[in-house]
Formats: sequence, structure tokens, C-alpha cells
Amino acid sequence: MRGAGAGKVRVKTAKNRTAQSTRWLQRQLNDPYVKQAKAQGWRSRAAFKLMELDEKFGLLKGARAVVDLGVAPGGWAQVVRKRVPQAKVVGIDLLPVDPIEGVVLLQMDFLSEAADAALNDALGDAPDLVLSDMAANTVGHAQTDHLRTMGLVEAAAWFAVEHLKPGGAFVAKVFAGGTDKDLLILLKQNFRTVKHAKPPASRKGSSEWYVIAQGFKGQAAPAPEA
Repeated sequence: MRGAGAGKVRVKTAKNRTAQSTRWLQRQLNDPYVKQAKAQGWRSRAAFKLMELDEKFGLLKGARAVVDLGVAPGGWAQVVRKRVPQAKVVGIDLLPVDPIEGVVLLQMDFLSEAADAALNDALGDAPDLVLSDMAANTVGHAQTDHLRTMGLVEAAAWFAVEHLKPGGAFVAKVFAGGTDKDLLILLKQNFRTVKHAKPPASRKGSSEWYVIAQGFKGQAAPAPEA
């Protein structure tokens, strides 16, 4: 993707704005993916990440039922709808999400018992793709932030192995260091292939990667003992 424009937008530090938020805002204003997302009607720059992962791994080819965990603000669900309009799509998030045409949005915890029933009602079948671009809210301590996010990824992985149909796939955001050992074991037990990728749309300075597990074997491995 080509950069947009030669000049960079500079942001002055406002009275009630921290230096960190100023840097984030400046990065957003100068990010060509952000500009392109707005121009094309995507809700977030993350849409390009899924498109790039799909082009490399064929994630959406033949998809008929897709679950997007942590769907807000909806960029990934938009991509699914555009690339496979025949697929049923369910997005789950604790946060409210503006309606997306053709997507069933569930505002709830994806780990709750109510989520299973709601998912079955919306899809009518087991999903063949579970997506997760979730990350835990950061507290500023690198190790703590990593553990919190990996706990969320592990929960999403168990959701996938408990709901996917045979042959299905799971995609989730992880961070520097890739997938933790226990999670990697879980994925390799349940999927034929497990790979990591960093799509071009991920910022160069970002530690985010994605784990792509394909070819679900159809029977969840038992949970490890505590």
C-alpha cells in the first residue's frame, strides 16, 4: 500500500492531552491505512489486516458461518460481508456496536452460557471460521499486559475448539513472542496447521502478530489440569 501525501500532520500537545495520546493521534493522522480505511468506508484500519491474512491463507474461501469475537468497531465483520456475502456472520462484544448490514451483533460475554444459545439461533450451524482481533486493556506493565491478552486469546481458542465444525479455522491476535507454549500445544492438538504471520497493515513498531490455525480436526482436546 502506498503512502498518502508527502507532508506529515503535526499535532500540538493540548492542555488536557498527555504526550502519549498526542503521539497516538499524530500517528493516526499520518497513517495511510487509516486514511484509506476512511476513504473506502471501513470502520477501522484493522480491516486491511484481515484482507491481507485472507489473501495469504485463504481464510474466507468457502466460509458459510463466521464468528467475530470482540467485533467492535466492526472492520473485520465488514470484510467478511464483502468477501463472502453469502456467509452468516455473528459478531460478539461486550461493547455496543453500530449495526452492520447482514451481521448479527450480540452484546454479551462470549464465554457466557447465553452466548451459546444466541450463537446457535443466529447461525443455525457450527461456524467454520472463528476470528478474534481482541486485546486486553493495557495497564502499562509489559508482562502483565501480555499475560492478560494471552489469557483472552486462550479463551478464544477454547471457544473455537468447542464450536468449530471439522475443517474450520481460527485466527487470533497475539503479541511479541508469539503464542504461549500451552496455547500452541492446544492449537497443534486440534488443528492440522498452526502458523504465525504479521500482515503488512500491522504497524512496524507494533508487537502484534496473528496466529492462524487451520484444518480443525473435529474433536476438542481435553483441557489441561490446573
